[in-house]
Amino acid sequence: MSAQTSQPVSEGPPKGIGPMQRREMWLAYLMLAPTFLIILVIVAGPLLANFWISVKPVQLGDLRPPAVLVNERLRGGPETAGDSATLEYRLRNSSRDEEIRDVVLKDEVPAGFTVTGLPQGCELSGSALTCTLGTVEPGWRDRLQLEGTVSEEFLAANRPERASEPVVTGDANNVLTNFEFTFENFSRIFSADEFWSVLRVTFYYTIFGTGGALVLGLFAAQLLHTAFPGRGFLRGLFLFPYVSPVIAVAFTWVVLFDPFSGTLNALLTKMGVVSDPINFFGQRAIEFSIFGIPLEFPLALTTVIAFEAWRYFPLSFLFILARMQSINTDMYEAAEMDGATPLQQFWYLSLPQLMGILSVLFLLRFIWTFNKFDDIFLLTGGNAGTRTLTVDVYEQGFALSNLGAGAAVAVVVFVVLVTFATLFIRFSPKEEGL
Repeated sequence: MSAQTSQPVSEGPPKGIGPMQRREMWLAYLMLAPTFLIILVIVAGPLLANFWISVKPVQLGDLRPPAVLVNERLRGGPETAGDSATLEYRLRNSSRDEEIRDVVLKDEVPAGFTVTGLPQGCELSGSALTCTLGTVEPGWRDRLQLEGTVSEEFLAANRPERASEPVVTGDANNVLTNFEFTFENFSRIFSADEFWSVLRVTFYYTIFGTGGALVLGLFAAQLLHTAFPGRGFLRGLFLFPYVSPVIAVAFTWVVLFDPFSGTLNALLTKMGVVSDPINFFGQRAIEFSIFGIPLEFPLALTTVIAFEAWRYFPLSFLFILARMQSINTDMYEAAEMDGATPLQQFWYLSLPQLMGILSVLFLLRFIWTFNKFDDIFLLTGGNAGTRTLTVDVYEQGFALSNLGAGAAVAVVVFVVLVTFATLFIRFSPKEEGL
């Protein structure tokens, strides 16, 4: 029996990465590290700071840490050499809630001023003045007076007491930097009945504002998709609400809807539609009844939603129109030959193809509208039932000077949007074929 020669077994391509590729990979990471760090600071820095402030009882005045403020003045009005004078330091604790420990004042006595009397706790070494004040209480005020005489050199100088700035050092608790945390801000906002009302208004405003912008954008895209003379001009005209400054268009709407001199109210009154002018941005609701059931229509909020849909539908219009122009027209020709009506073509052909871009637009517009502040603030100031969470952030943080509560509301906004975005991406419809 002849011996069979053994054949070498093929090992196949090497798996993993070699030493050279590994070194190149780490070199690439090292080169990209500054970019990643900058992005992290820009994006994550403010977000983490907002979370930090939300769990602290921070007031607007706490942005400046507690410190001893000092003002140096010359008293006595000396006119000739040898006259008596007083260097006075007015000091006060800038905080009314926090004490400051180990307070020390240091300054240089001006040339030509001979000290004859020092206040308690102060020492003089040459021209260097040091005053040890110890611990000062919240809201503390005091005066330190150095008695002395002046010389010709002092009188000849221009305000010699301002030649050196007094320096005060001390140690105080800073509510922004300490490690004491509290959930009082969240407890306060969640326990308030007003918060849940504002949350409902926010969702109402966001859902209908987003839906309105998408529906108007879809209608405009369908209208301007077909070629006709002047289509390019109309496409440019439809972008006007989006490219115009928000303060200009908001002021225009306020003037048009004004109950006393507005154009819309004048037309409605002249046509006999209404007997009295309607305060569209100032009236909270209109009461009516259906089958004896009393109901309320949120007038001001609906008007603001109409403004939102009108101003931002051009963005939806551009995206939807671009997607429609990329759809193959052969299936429309085939459907038309089979007798499909335009409505059937839109429902069974166009809409499934547009589902992907509509989903993306709804997600983006929902996030942007939920975070909207300037439109509502310019139109109503958050009054008449139009107060949303973003307006509440401003009111809590600046109107009430409670930055901690404002940051807590901002955290709620962040959590709601992250939760919504996660669920929407998970369950949102996709375009056919994707």
